[in-house]
Amino acid sequence: MDTVTDVAAGETAATGAGARGAVAAFLRFVVCGGGVSLAASGVLLALTGQLPFAVANAVVTVVSTLLATELHHRFTFGSGGGAGLAGWRIHGKSAATLLVAYLFTTAAVLGLGVLDPHADPLLAQAVYLTASAIAGTGRFLVLRLVVFARGPAGRARRTRHPHLHRGEIAVAA
Repeated sequence: MDTVTDVAAGETAATGAGARGAVAAFLRFVVCGGGVSLAASGVLLALTGQLPFAVANAVVTVVSTLLATELHHRFTFGSGGGAGLAGWRIHGKSAATLLVAYLFTTAAVLGLGVLDPHADPLLAQAVYLTASAIAGTGRFLVLRLVVFARGPAGRARRTRHPHLHRGEIAVAA
């Protein structure tokens, strides 16, 4: 066994926890994110013809990303310990992935419209879900390695600098 530490997850490969932890997190990600994506897809299908696709996709993507971020915070990556909201920092970083997912899914469905202007709504649904799965896999990697990254101690990494108090600063002379 290799003793390399999976720093992003704060788990050790020597115990096998790193690989198992990544697989378990990915499965939770698929269940939480996939469930939200399926619901979002249904909403998009229901909005077909009522709003331009790009507008409907933007609204659905924003709402579903907020919901999915909370689920990932609480369950997928265990950052919230099952309690507490994700907070602005996590939502902000997660929102950065929103633009890429939105552009990717929108381009896929609009591209289908160019290739087949009379495509069946179920085909459009399949294209949307496939694009969402691809974007979701990329999003998992970014969320795991950046947004919800854990330090070597297994705790969520702090991104802010610690506050220094009087008497805690050593100056070299």
